[in-house]
Amino acid sequence: MLTKRGKEYIFTFLAYFVLVLILIPALWIIFTSIRPEVEVNAYPPVWIPEKLTLEKYQQAFFSSGVGEQAVPVRDYLRNSLIASLGSAGIALTLGTLAGFAFSRFGFKGKDSLFLFVILSRAVPGIALSLPLFMLFVKLKLLDTLTGLSLVYTAYNVPFMIWIMDGFFREIPQDLEDAAQIDGCTKWQAFLKVDLPLCAPGLSASGIFAFLMAWDEFQLASVLTRSLSSKTMPVGLLEFTSEFVMDWRGMCAMAVIMFIPAIFFTFLVSKHLIKGLTFGAIK
Repeated sequence: MLTKRGKEYIFTFLAYFVLVLILIPALWIIFTSIRPEVEVNAYPPVWIPEKLTLEKYQQAFFSSGVGEQAVPVRDYLRNSLIASLGSAGIALTLGTLAGFAFSRFGFKGKDSLFLFVILSRAVPGIALSLPLFMLFVKLKLLDTLTGLSLVYTAYNVPFMIWIMDGFFREIPQDLEDAAQIDGCTKWQAFLKVDLPLCAPGLSASGIFAFLMAWDEFQLASVLTRSLSSKTMPVGLLEFTSEFVMDWRGMCAMAVIMFIPAIFFTFLVSKHLIKGLTFGAIK
């Protein structure tokens, strides 16, 4: 019979083993972006690059130093950051307020409205592509970051409401009542009591909203056309042509896509851990 400590060692080993398997494709992408061209399609494959080169990263950010920049990575990075951060911030704000309203207030048709909002998230994005395209043409929002951000916001709000409604329901109403007895208004109680205790939910929702917009391709490929609105996932297509595919450039752009997502996740994870230990409810 295994002891409790022995089981913990086995589960820890399995967790690290699965983590390594998940990281192998990411490591291969990183190595491909910095290996020489001759090693990219070599057979048998060269697992560890014999020579490292940052040529593709130089072309992406410092085009004047190495030839001409074929793909405007900096512009696509800017567009992705604007659309992702903007839509995530708006969706999180609206979802938090709506989640608080659903959890704290009673009104006619609340359950039906909540179910309708949640079910709207089940519609696949590709099914909305044609209706959104036609609507945006009429509203003159096609090929704009404003239109793309609005789509991402609408797509994220139902999930934000569902997450935040669950977190607010876990907070006893007595805490708000006590705050109001001490002189707080309803709004002040919400800001000073409910929001700090819901920090884990805010962090999880923010991570989800950002990554959903950051990685989204289907809607962006339909609603964007020019350099002023194309995002990173759409820009990856420009490394492919009829007869040639620039694997190194594509992998370099993929690595660049990793960095803001990883940074944002780790940054918010600190607040997530802090929120979990902030103000225990007894």
